[in-house]
Amino acid sequence: MTRVTALVFTIIISLSLGFSACDTTSSNGGDTTPNPVSPSEAEDGEWTLVKSTVDNTIHDVTITPEGVFAVAEGGILLKRTQEEWVKVVDGGISGNGNDLYGIAKTANENRFWMVGSSGAVGEYNVATENLNDHSQPMDASNNFNDVAVTRKPDTTNIYIAGDSGKMYHNFADGKEGKWNSVTPGNGSAVNAVGFFDDRQGHIVDANQSVLTTQDDGTWNKAGIADADVDFEGIDSDSSDDVWVSGGNGMIFKWNGSEWISTKTAEATLMDIEVGNEDQTGYAVGANATIISYNGSEWVSQETPTTENLNAVVQGSETLPDITVGAGGTIMER
Repeated sequence: MTRVTALVFTIIISLSLGFSACDTTSSNGGDTTPNPVSPSEAEDGEWTLVKSTVDNTIHDVTITPEGVFAVAEGGILLKRTQEEWVKVVDGGISGNGNDLYGIAKTANENRFWMVGSSGAVGEYNVATENLNDHSQPMDASNNFNDVAVTRKPDTTNIYIAGDSGKMYHNFADGKEGKWNSVTPGNGSAVNAVGFFDDRQGHIVDANQSVLTTQDDGTWNKAGIADADVDFEGIDSDSSDDVWVSGGNGMIFKWNGSEWISTKTAEATLMDIEVGNEDQTGYAVGANATIISYNGSEWVSQETPTTENLNAVVQGSETLPDITVGAGGTIMER
């Protein structure tokens, strides 16, 4: 091989390696995280990073018939499009940039409620794109960590988990002057709330407690004895079908007579959702941990990032499963 030929060969190899690196990695100096793609281009059956217009931490996500929405730091509300996730609200419910932590759709699914820091509470009409400000009910200015919504034939009930240890509720479509509060436990922050019927549901608090109610006025402790981990997420599907996720990769299931515990990972699991009559589900958490449920066991899944994940929602025949987290991370499957 001549010197000229060897030089040409070396240049070709170098260019080839350079193009390959551009195709498979991001531009973050050595980071092997793949570049996000449009939601319409997400891989079938694999968790894929998709494009977002923000790098704020995203805290929660919900699916409605009118679209998929997520809430984030800085009071941002995002909506999923085929090209990317875009801002539809920027600056918070009251325009002061308060972070948003929780989102829940109403039973008729044409509205949803959002809650966040400094008592932020808002109702968003998906069809009209109107945002109604209900912030600081009962003059409460503490952080609101989560929200659940149920509906009677003509009225929406709203349940808000407070960082002060209080649960706030309104049984009159969120009307001013109709809010009430109760302290379910010992005053520890309420981390997550789930309701499966009009006034029946469960919460988890920072005192490693699960509490249940049938009227949102009287709360009774429902476990979990000797769990020895913090509880972060809850999926309340019925009085005998409750799932809790928490520290050290622990998942707990209430079957009506006992709590069954399963260790699935090392990471703290921030959210859990189990559906389809307990045949499918996910739990997500720190270090991009995703654990899937197949009806009998929890199985760890591969992810294309290392960012912490905060929430997960199962999709439908036409929409993907979605998880969201730190750094504006959104993955679809």
